Amino acid sequence: MTAERQIHNKCILVTGGAGFIGSNLIERLLLQNNQVVCLDNLLTGKIENIEPFLKNSHFSFIQGDIRDPKSCQKAVDGVDLVLHQAALGSVPRSINDPITTNDININGFLNMLAASRDAKVKRFVYAASSSTYGDNYTLPKMEENIGKPLSPYAITKYVNELYADVFSRLYGMETIGLRYFNVFGRRQDPQGAYAAVIPKFVKLLIDHESPVINGDGNFSRDFTYIDNVIQANELAATVQNEDALNTVYNVAYGENTTLNSLFDILKEELSHFDPEIVKVQKIHAPNREGDIPHSLASIAKAQKLLGYNPQFDSKTGLKEAVKWYWKNLK
Repeated sequence: MTAERQIHNKCILVTGGAGFIGSNLIERLLLQNNQVVCLDNLLTGKIENIEPFLKNSHFSFIQGDIRDPKSCQKAVDGVDLVLHQAALGSVPRSINDPITTNDININGFLNMLAASRDAKVKRFVYAASSSTYGDNYTLPKMEENIGKPLSPYAITKYVNELYADVFSRLYGMETIGLRYFNVFGRRQDPQGAYAAVIPKFVKLLIDHESPVINGDGNFSRDFTYIDNVIQANELAATVQNEDALNTVYNVAYGENTTLNSLFDILKEELSHFDPEIVKVQKIHAPNREGDIPHSLASIAKAQKLLGYNPQFDSKTGLKEAVKWYWKNLK
């Protein structure tokens, strides 16, 4: 990505900035001479993720909740741009607790949109989700062709898109939604009941424990390395083509990997550090409620309108992620 399509010398709010994706965005933005405000309630985000930035004079942290309009208003004061990453993730968590998921992901999102409108923030880039495709099993997934949502989480992320579209039409805000596909990489938390599959598998393998794969392992996902996501956010934040605004884009690499292949790749990469990991076997369990069999994105729209050109396929990204986890989980 060329320098002119990076974000420089701006004041940017990153909501959910103490989370996995948000903290990686902050790290990049600070390297590019931006002033960065982080808003996070630390419900799922971690203070350790932003600890390296706390002494940086270009960084400020607001511990607040997007469900609180006053926190949102304080956070957007004086900012040029919002990168909205805050949400309560996880399909299974939303099935277990749909009310909290709705409260954070819809009410919180609306609070952030309204605060951004009132503060005259010109552009609002937000994390959307591949879960929006629901029961449309057509591959590859194309932005204009979605199905019925399969979980409360998916409903909330689709409602976000509807609200963003309405705010663009009614109030002249520039909004861009980025439908993330199975993002992974440094700082993604391996702990907890709702941990994502890659960090969870890595941690178990490092500990010589058997990962559990739901189903026969032939379900597949378009695993997307964090640096591709950072690129997409910067492109969405800086694009000037009016045709590229007020819409949504898939953010992925555009290839799918089965869970069985994922396990094999992780085992191979980790065995370079610990040969004993080769002996660890996987365990199969029943399919998980709300899961779709396959996910594969078309990235043609983002390539055409944003200039998106992801640099990391899943295997290259997994190599990088494994190096980071080995250093930080040992």
